[in-house]
Amino acid sequence: MSFSSAQPALLVLADGSSFPGWSFGATGTTIGEVVFNTGMTGYQEVLTDPSYCGQIVTFTYPELGNTGVNPEDEESNRPQVRGAIARNICERPSNWRSTQSLQEYLKQHQVLGIYGIDTRALTRKLRSVGAMNGAISTEVLDPMELLQQVQDAPSMAGLNLVREVTTSTVYEWSESTDARWEFSPTATLDGEPLTVVALDFGVKRNILRRLASYGCRVIVVPSTTPPEEILKYNPDGIFLSNGPGDPAAVTEGIATAKALLTSNKPMFGICMGHQILGLSMGAETFKLKFGHRGLNQPCGLQQQVEITSQNHGFAISAESLPDADVEITHLNLNDRTVAGLKHKNLPVFSVQYHPEASPGPHDADYLFENFVKTMRANRQVTV
Repeated sequence: MSFSSAQPALLVLADGSSFPGWSFGATGTTIGEVVFNTGMTGYQEVLTDPSYCGQIVTFTYPELGNTGVNPEDEESNRPQVRGAIARNICERPSNWRSTQSLQEYLKQHQVLGIYGIDTRALTRKLRSVGAMNGAISTEVLDPMELLQQVQDAPSMAGLNLVREVTTSTVYEWSESTDARWEFSPTATLDGEPLTVVALDFGVKRNILRRLASYGCRVIVVPSTTPPEEILKYNPDGIFLSNGPGDPAAVTEGIATAKALLTSNKPMFGICMGHQILGLSMGAETFKLKFGHRGLNQPCGLQQQVEITSQNHGFAISAESLPDADVEITHLNLNDRTVAGLKHKNLPVFSVQYHPEASPGPHDADYLFENFVKTMRANRQVTV
């Protein structure tokens, strides 16, 4: 994209650092937590992932927009990020599935972007200092004036952003993974469909597609749905989805998960759902310095390793787990934080990564099959 034809823009971080660049997408001013994602593919999935609500995402891959955007790769019905940061932007995408350019897409949805800055230097700063609030503006080009707006914004810690992304109505999801991209030919399991109630903290569409591909009837409910309402569906299993913000602030979700533990229903949590399950079982969470956001995070235990897709800024404290009831099943092998849990006596488990992996590796897809097998076994016991 030509720098000469673009409108000037400014990025300012909470520590006073400033990065002048050029605007792409919408114009105006936006404020959020500035984080970075190291994935080499999947910028559209990142932009539309509800877990990024409240955040401005720095893409470390040097050019965005090469493949444009298309409706099939959206993880929700619109971009969820507060803003996007790139080194360079491709103005003319080249891909047979593309329906519009990234620039057009962000402008349509009023999302600000800045490009032409040193994303390597920015990422190194976030790694050394930590994720922090920042602002992108095409209106305020004075760093000190923009810094004042950043300093007035609330910190991510303590924010309940789930209420901004959860569904407002109950709906049923039936679409499975497109046959063109199906990577597990044995995915659909025979037998009567299993009913799964998905508690929506900001669920990605590809998680719902994987559940449907494994033969589940999926009912998605708002994050504030009481446990007694969930149990009225007589579900074979309960799924707790990913989502944005501080998990400890989602008090209604924690209370619901704690109540559902007594139902003896199989439960499976991903990312925010993993953290909420941990909190419901007595654990504590803490904010990571700069989080895990990328497609190649190694996780495992006992000499078994999975390469995983991740996006989270909080983690469960291993020291806070009740040893008598909960077992750690996976660790992030980069920093040894908790990446997977299971209850020792209940059919409950969770992971701090994305086994649906769209985009990303497919190493962890077996977890959906495990969930289905657990539900079938539990159904036979309770019949």
